[in-house]
Amino acid sequence: MVVKQVKHWLVTRANAARWRPIQDWAEARHAEFTQTRDGLGFLIEVRQAAPGPLRIEWGASQRGYLPGTELRMRCEMGLHSDLQFMVLCRTLMENLERAMFEAYTDTLKTRADTDMPEEMRWLVMFPKLNNPASQVLRQRYGIVGVTKELTSDWIEGELGEALVQASQDLLPEGHPFVLMSMRGNLYLRTEMSEADLPKLQGLVRLLECAARATQRMAGRISDSGAWPTTTSIAFTPSTRSGDIY
Repeated sequence: MVVKQVKHWLVTRANAARWRPIQDWAEARHAEFTQTRDGLGFLIEVRQAAPGPLRIEWGASQRGYLPGTELRMRCEMGLHSDLQFMVLCRTLMENLERAMFEAYTDTLKTRADTDMPEEMRWLVMFPKLNNPASQVLRQRYGIVGVTKELTSDWIEGELGEALVQASQDLLPEGHPFVLMSMRGNLYLRTEMSEADLPKLQGLVRLLECAARATQRMAGRISDSGAWPTTTSIAFTPSTRSGDIY
């Protein structure tokens, strides 16, 4: 027990030193930085932020398609729940479609439907945008949304340009990445083997860009029309303070 406690203390202290630049950056944004109880991950909460409270986590992946550790973010925007859009790495999209087909042809079809994350079900549920103006967007990303017209308006412009730029360094070809507008909030998750401040900053800027694009689309949604929604959750909150979810 003593050896285990000492080892935990050493790991926590070493990681605290390693993540000090990230903690300094977070605190400069008036955010709260907290290590997880096991010392192997961290949580950043920005309660007063534009366009809404931001939660950033780095730690063990919550998705089978993201091996190892991941960075995940949630921006609470309080927008119309029918603003449902998703952009993801094209390689990941193809892998998810293949896994989904295999699940539905399995004898445990009912269980597969229940266990599938929203990312997979949206690939069947919503139409794909196959012809964005940018060739890079067509080649590197899969894009789906509640309607093709709204999805096109969402992705074209600033957000599309940011994704093209990200494909050059931040999100190299084949790197697992998902960005979703769902239940009035924005969610981003991507594989990140080591917590890296420049990459974290770049992904936060990408999320903020997506937030502006989604806010712009809010005026296009009419309360008189509702589109299909799904019911699983993008993040699974922990019931214990300080734990990643």
